[in-house]
Amino acid sequence: MRTDKFQQALKELNGSTADIEASALISIDGLMMASALPRGMDEDRMGAMSAALLSLGDRAAHELTRGSLERVLIQGERGYVIMSAVGPEAVLTVLAKSDAKLGLIFLDIKRAAETLSHLL
Repeated sequence: MRTDKFQQALKELNGSTADIEASALISIDGLMMASALPRGMDEDRMGAMSAALLSLGDRAAHELTRGSLERVLIQGERGYVIMSAVGPEAVLTVLAKSDAKLGLIFLDIKRAAETLSHLL
């Protein structure tokens, strides 16, 4: 039941803009909780990398006195990977197009993270 609500929240996030290509809710241990990913994408690999990068980003933010981590952003030539904490237990990972309007995506991610946090 809860997984269905996670799935619905991710589908709504993906549908909020054409710039979002995929999203996933991942535990801080790297286990996939729910996903809206394209076929062929390795969920286990995405989960492990997201958890590791969020943990490293959190540590870097604190060590470099930047305060609490809000998001980790990776920009590649084919688009963005954006990771945001969902409470203390999970991370929301979003794949976005290279020409995406990041301000709008950040707002959509924040809203989705709040929704997902209440479901956890």
